[in-house]
Amino acid sequence: MSDLATTACTAFDGNRLLRSGALLDVALAVKSTLQKDPSSAVLVFDDDTGRVIDLDLRGTEADIIERLSRARGRNAPAESGSEPKGRGRPRLGVIAREVTLLPRQWEWLAAQPNGASAALRRLVDAARRIGATQEQRRAAREAAYRFMLGIGGDLPGYEEATRALFADDARKLRQCLASWPKDVQAHVLRLAFGARRPARPAHRSQS
Repeated sequence: MSDLATTACTAFDGNRLLRSGALLDVALAVKSTLQKDPSSAVLVFDDDTGRVIDLDLRGTEADIIERLSRARGRNAPAESGSEPKGRGRPRLGVIAREVTLLPRQWEWLAAQPNGASAALRRLVDAARRIGATQEQRRAAREAAYRFMLGIGGDLPGYEEATRALFADDARKLRQCLASWPKDVQAHVLRLAFGARRPARPAHRSQS
């Protein structure tokens, strides 16, 4: 099954949480809802980005399943342009390059356990972990912001809520969202800070 079909997403019928889960399951829940009430204002949001997902719900459930299952995964890795592998021992991934440091920095590295190279690798790995955490926080804020804009741009306290979001102030954000519909509040906080969302029963067509 394609990456697209298994993309984690959440559907809202107005301000009410309709279904969360894999896009394929959510699409079928949306199809069922619109069959019962074509006037329903349903939006589907990508959980990773907060963006609205446009669904092609024409035809039967089998048609929808087939389209999504055949859809090209948007997150499929690009073809590698690396050189062909030759015979012999596999490369260990260690690359020797020149590093320019001040004398006192060389002295500090030389005093570290296992030598300068091991110390430099530890420092780089630590910096990467910090950077990854910061990037995850930034992506979470962006996803929550896009969802807020898509569903709550006209709700009271929207601008103040966005300021609290980008300030990473969870307490203030909860205060700003206090008058918002409960399902919308919960989803904003889940996207922004990983807060648990309320459980909802599956809405699946019986046809």
